[in-house]
Amino acid sequence: MSDPLPFWKRKSLSAMTKAEWESLCDGCGRCCLHKIRDEDTEEIHFTNVACRLLDTQGCGCRDYANRRAHVPDCVQLKPKMLAALDWLPPTCAYHLLARGQDLPDWHPLVTGDPESVHRAGISVRGKAVSEREAGALEDHVVTWPGRWPSRRAPRAPGAAAGPRGRKAG
Repeated sequence: MSDPLPFWKRKSLSAMTKAEWESLCDGCGRCCLHKIRDEDTEEIHFTNVACRLLDTQGCGCRDYANRRAHVPDCVQLKPKMLAALDWLPPTCAYHLLARGQDLPDWHPLVTGDPESVHRAGISVRGKAVSEREAGALEDHVVTWPGRWPSRRAPRAPGAAAGPRGRKAG
C-alpha cells in the first residue's frame, strides 16, 4: 500500500531525492532576480532585474546544469543552508517547507499544471528585465517579489488538491 501523502508532506528536505528536491521549484524565477542589501541596515531590496541566464518568459534557467560556469555566484540551494538565507522570496517552496509550512495551492506539484504559478501572478513572467538591458539595479527596486500575491490561481481541471547597497544573494 502506498502512502497517500505527497513526498513533501512525509519527507524532510534533507531526505528528498534529487528529483524530489528539484521538483519543489515552482518555476517562478523570483530567486533569480537581483537583490540589493542595504549597507547600513542589511535590509534586502528586491529588483525586477533578472540574471542574464533567466528566460524571463518561460521563467527557467537557460543553462541550469552549467549555470555556475556562467554565473559563479549563483547559489545552489541545499537544505542545511535554508535557515540562513534571508533573500528567498516568501512564496518559495524551499523557504516554506523549511519553516514547516505547506506548498501553496498554486504550486505545480499541487495543481499538476506548470502554468498555475504564472496564472497566480507568482512568476516573473512579464515583470522582469534582463540584467543586460537594465542598467543600474537601484533604478529597478520593486516590492512584489517579496510579497504574497493578492489572488490565487484556480486548480487545473482534475488536479489534486532605492537603497544604497551591494548585490545580495
